[in-house]
Amino acid sequence: MLLNGLHEECGVFGIYEKERADVATSAYFALYALQHRGQESCGIAVNDDGVINCHRDVGLVPEVFSREALDRLGCGNIAVGHCRYSTTGNVSAINAQPLVVRHCKGAMALAHNGNLVNALELRRQLENNGSIFHTTNDSEVISYIVTRERLLSPSIEEAVAKAMHTIKGAYSLVIMSPKKLIAARDPNGFRPLCIGTTETGYVFASESCALDSIGARFLRDVEPGEIVVADEDGLRSIRTHCGGKSSFCVFEYVYFARPDSVVNGVSVHEARQRAGRILYREHPVEADVVIGVPDSGLDAALGFSQESGIPYGVGFIKNRYVGRTFIQPTQGQREDAVRIKLNVIDETVRDKRVVLIDDSIVRGTTCGRIVKLLREAGAKEVHFMVSSPPFRNPCYFGTDIDSRDKLIACRMTIPEIAKSIDVDSLHYLSVDGVRAIAEGANCGFCVGCFTGEYPVDVPGELPKDKFECKISDRDKRGVR
Repeated sequence: MLLNGLHEECGVFGIYEKERADVATSAYFALYALQHRGQESCGIAVNDDGVINCHRDVGLVPEVFSREALDRLGCGNIAVGHCRYSTTGNVSAINAQPLVVRHCKGAMALAHNGNLVNALELRRQLENNGSIFHTTNDSEVISYIVTRERLLSPSIEEAVAKAMHTIKGAYSLVIMSPKKLIAARDPNGFRPLCIGTTETGYVFASESCALDSIGARFLRDVEPGEIVVADEDGLRSIRTHCGGKSSFCVFEYVYFARPDSVVNGVSVHEARQRAGRILYREHPVEADVVIGVPDSGLDAALGFSQESGIPYGVGFIKNRYVGRTFIQPTQGQREDAVRIKLNVIDETVRDKRVVLIDDSIVRGTTCGRIVKLLREAGAKEVHFMVSSPPFRNPCYFGTDIDSRDKLIACRMTIPEIAKSIDVDSLHYLSVDGVRAIAEGANCGFCVGCFTGEYPVDVPGELPKDKFECKISDRDKRGVR
């Protein structure tokens, strides 16, 4: 998925070591491994005997953190890291995380992945009681609620447990107090969070690939509703919010998570291959070659090839040196951007019937340009296979689909989409099919963006800049 496609939300990381160490560098390597989950801003906070130092800014991990920046953070025994894509709040250094809060019971650093469905309501309540907000993201709402409960609670973990009665929606949290590292996951388990161990401590991360990057050993996933505490006494679990029906975002397997991660006991790589195999069973087609759109379409293409017997081919070379900030000031240059990011291997597709596989079609602009590249390279037929169902509804839990207006499947039928992107046929994975890709997963799934049926009550459509919209837009958006 490229350019105008779906974006990830955030990656979180935390490390607790029993002795003082260079935890900043560990966090840096972990965020590098989680960079795919957020490419707008990043940050690391280090706890040195209760004193928290933080560095964060807009940019990719290697852009924000030089060796000098890491050295300034110093050593400590706890660190929290975050890389961000904005699902609430616009791109700004002030919205970068971790958020650091200092109060009479000590400092706290918080990193959040997900999106609250009641953030606007909670923020208005807090503002009416005198709270002053500095960011435009819902993570600051969480930090206020946790801090408020901490001032009335004997421990940070009890404060988090109380806060979870108030905040609703998707949240995987890593929270650092002066002496503890806390991981917490919402009762539905919308977003991933796992636990690992080092030789002398513990690690929490959005995905297991981050554990691999620092040589940590995967222990298990944080369960939906669970709070896990790492401190000088070891690791312990609080399960007062556990026991509900889980609703893990199935699109983590389709696109968000890295292929080398294991989530809920299932290899992401294997899940994507399975999606390709199910695609062929649901939509058999005669063709000469199967190719995938780099990167998330490649595994599904391999699975489609294995199931169908149609040869797998490398159809595109991706330019890995074009960053996320590639400038596209005009429509014509946006067209050129696809050519710069992707180049077709003509010999793979010339005079052939091509099966093209990608993870999704959101707005429909990018896939049309990719098909055009294949036509220009001499493809005789193009059959577009999508390893997820059509997006027809907003996501309220951490994906930047905030309006049906942006979804091509809400404006066109499947035959109309096929005509608009100039393919010979267009087929999507079914809802039942996407539910089946993570075979053996120890969780249920949220497929609300495909079906419109959500596991929790959701608000009306609100854009991700709901905390900073123009005065003239407030009435029509219902924002006060």
